[in-house]
Amino acid sequence: MTSTNPTSTTNNTSSFNTTLPLKGLAGGNQPLTIERIHASPALAGASPRGLSLSPDGKRVTYLAGRDSDQNFYDLWQMDIVSGKRSRLIDADKLVAGELSDEEKARRERQRIYGQGIMEYFWADDSQSILIPASGQLYLFDVNTAAVNLLDTGDGFVTDARLSPKANYVSFVRDQNLFILQLATKQLTALTLDGKGPIKNAMAEFVAQEEMDRMTGYWWSPDESHIAFTRIDESGVELVTRNEIYADGIKLTEQRYPYAGKPNVIIELGVVNVSDKQTRWIDLGKDKDIYLPRVKWLPDSQHLSFQWQSRDQQALDLRVVDIHHPTKIDTIVTERSQAWVNLHNDLHFLKQQPALVWASERDGFNHLYLFDLTGKLVRQLTQGNWVVDKVEYIDEQQGWLYFSGRKDSVVERHLYRVNLATGSDSIERISQRSGMHDSVFAENKPVYLDYFSSLQQPPQISLHDQNGKNLAWVDKNEVNAAHPLYDFARMWQMPEFGHIKADDGQALQYRLFKPVPFDSNKKYPVVVRVYGGPHAQLVVNAWSEADYFTQYLLQQGYAVFQLDNRGSAHRGTQFEHVIYKNMGDAEVRDQKAGVDYLRSLPFIDGDNVAIYGHSYGGYMALMSQFKAPDYFKAAISGAPVTDWRLYDSHYTERYMGNPETNKQGYDTGSVLPYVKNYQSGLLMYHGMADDNVLFENSTRVYKALQDEGKLFQMIDYPGSKHSMRGEKVRNHLYKSLAAFLDSQLK
Repeated sequence: MTSTNPTSTTNNTSSFNTTLPLKGLAGGNQPLTIERIHASPALAGASPRGLSLSPDGKRVTYLAGRDSDQNFYDLWQMDIVSGKRSRLIDADKLVAGELSDEEKARRERQRIYGQGIMEYFWADDSQSILIPASGQLYLFDVNTAAVNLLDTGDGFVTDARLSPKANYVSFVRDQNLFILQLATKQLTALTLDGKGPIKNAMAEFVAQEEMDRMTGYWWSPDESHIAFTRIDESGVELVTRNEIYADGIKLTEQRYPYAGKPNVIIELGVVNVSDKQTRWIDLGKDKDIYLPRVKWLPDSQHLSFQWQSRDQQALDLRVVDIHHPTKIDTIVTERSQAWVNLHNDLHFLKQQPALVWASERDGFNHLYLFDLTGKLVRQLTQGNWVVDKVEYIDEQQGWLYFSGRKDSVVERHLYRVNLATGSDSIERISQRSGMHDSVFAENKPVYLDYFSSLQQPPQISLHDQNGKNLAWVDKNEVNAAHPLYDFARMWQMPEFGHIKADDGQALQYRLFKPVPFDSNKKYPVVVRVYGGPHAQLVVNAWSEADYFTQYLLQQGYAVFQLDNRGSAHRGTQFEHVIYKNMGDAEVRDQKAGVDYLRSLPFIDGDNVAIYGHSYGGYMALMSQFKAPDYFKAAISGAPVTDWRLYDSHYTERYMGNPETNKQGYDTGSVLPYVKNYQSGLLMYHGMADDNVLFENSTRVYKALQDEGKLFQMIDYPGSKHSMRGEKVRNHLYKSLAAFLDSQLK
C-alpha cells in the first residue's frame, strides 16, 4: 500500500509499510457534540464484546449493550446454521446487587465497566452457562432457558468459573477457595486460613494491574487438583488513602507495593479436590520474586510455573511433578540486560512431547518450538516484525495460527505457520486492512474475526481455517439506521508516515487535518500522547478514544499522534531505549514530532498543545516542563509525577530499584522541572484513584503553588483511574475543549 499524500512520509527508511489509502465515510454531515460522544446508543453501533463459540460449535455468543444504555449488557447468540440472532439471557432476570470492594477493584484492574452480564462461561458439554453477577452465581440451562441461582453460602463471590469438565463451580470468598459440586450441591472450602494479610487463590495487586494475571488458581484438566497461590501481604506498606467522594471521605486501607519497597510473599500450592490435602511447591530460597504465570501440562500430573526475578531480567519456565513438589526442572530461560516482557504464549502440545513458547531473544517477539527437556526444535517465526500472540494450534493438520505485524506495524493480521517447517511456510489468513482479533472454536480451526479499521466500526464474522467468510455475526454497516450515519461525512481519516528519532529509528505517526480544511490557513494542533511501554496509538483501528479527536477536528484543530521510543510492537531495541531513564528519549521524540509539524505550511507552530492521560499525563507534564518553547499548553490527566510513588512491578521493570538508580528516579520525576513551567497547564485527577494515587497530582499542585505559577486543575470526587461515567466524561471533555480554546485560539 502507498500513501495518497506525499507529505505523509518523511525519511522513509522503515521496513514497514505504514501509509494507508484511506477514504471517507458516507452519510450525513451533522457536527459531533461531546454529549453525543458518550450518549446511547453507542456511535460505533452494537460493538459486541465477550465473543465465544460454544464448545459444540453450534452457537456464537456475545455480550451486547442496549440501545437505551450502551453500558448495560445482555447475552446474545447466533445459530451458526440458520444465522438467526436472539437474546439468550436477559440480564433483568438476574438479581441486581452491590459488588464487593474486592470485585470492584478487580474490575477496575480489568478495565471492565458496565452493568448486567459482564462475563460468562460455557460448560464443556454446551448445555449450560455460568454467569457471575453482583457477587452471586447463576447457571443457565440452554435447553430449558431456565436461570437458576446457585447456593454459594453467605458473602460475595469473586473469580468464579466452571471446572474443565463442568462438574464443579469454583470461586473465591472471604480470601479462601471454594468449590461447589453441581450434581450434589455440596459446597467445600479448600482453604481455611485466608484472612487479614493472608489471601488464598487471589491475584495480588501488581499481578492484576501489571502482569495481566487476574486469578490466583488453576484447575487441572482432569479436575483432580487445583493449583493456587497463597500470598502474605503483611510486609507490604499499608497505605491509608482518602477516597474523596461528593458526599464524604472514605478512608481506605490498601497494601500498596511502592517501587523499592517490600512485595507480597507468594507460595504455590496444589490441593487435592477429593481429600483437600495441599502440597507446597518449592519456589526456591529467594522469596522476593514474582510468579506471573501458572499452567498445567495435559497429563494433569505436571504443573508449570514462570519464575521471575525481582529485577525482571530473568524469567524461567519451570515444571514440577505435583507428587514430588521439591523436584523442579527448568525448561526454558530468558535473560535481558534491561527487562524480559511477559506473555501468555506457553502452549503444551497434546500429540507430541513439545511446547510452543514466545521469546524476544532475537530482538523481536517470535514463536519457538521446544521439546519438554528444553531443547530447541525450531524457531517457528522470525524477522524484523513481532508476533502478537498464538491464536490456535491445529495439531491434527500441523498448523499454528497467530496474530502479528508481519505486513504492517500499524495493523494486526491473522497468519498461520506449519509446525514442521517453520517460518518458510507462513501464510496470511486475514486480508482487509485494519486490526483483526480472532476467537477460535475449542476443537476445530473455525474462528470469529473481530475486525475494525479507521473506516469501519467493529464487525464480527465467522470464518473457516482458510479465512473464508462463512457468516456475519454483526456486519455493523454504517447505513442510514446506524448511530454514526448522521455524523459520518464529517469523520476524518488521518495520514500515516514516520520521521526519524535521533538514533535513526523510525517513529510512526498519524496526522488528522481539521474539517473543513483550507490549505491556505494555519491551524493550531493538539498532540495526543500516551508514550509509555506496552501501548500503541498509531494504528489503523477503530477506537472510542478517537471520538474526542474527531470533535477537535471539527473545532478547527489538527491532531497529531506519534509513538515514541519505548512504545510497543517495534522490538526490544526500540523499547529498551528508556531503561533506567524514563521521560528523556520519549520527550525528545515528541519534540521531533513538533519539529516535523512546524515544517508543514498549514500548521501554526506557535500554538501546539499536548494532551495525555496516565503515562500520557506524565508525558504531557514532562514535555511542557522540559520543552516550554515547543508546547504552549498541556493537559495532564491522572499522571505519575514521581516514579517512587508508583508500584514495584511496573516501575522497577523500566527504572530499576530506586536505591541503585537514584539519579534515574530523580531525573525521571516531573518535580525538578516545575521551575521551567511558564503558563498554560490543566491537570485533572480522580480523587478515588487507587492505581495512580491522587498524591501524584497534589505534589505538583503544591510545587507549582510554591513557585507562584498559575495553572488550572479539576479533581473528580469518587472517580477512579479510568474516569468512567457519562456525566464525568461529558464534564471532563467540555472542560478540556474550553481550555484548549482559551490557550490556542
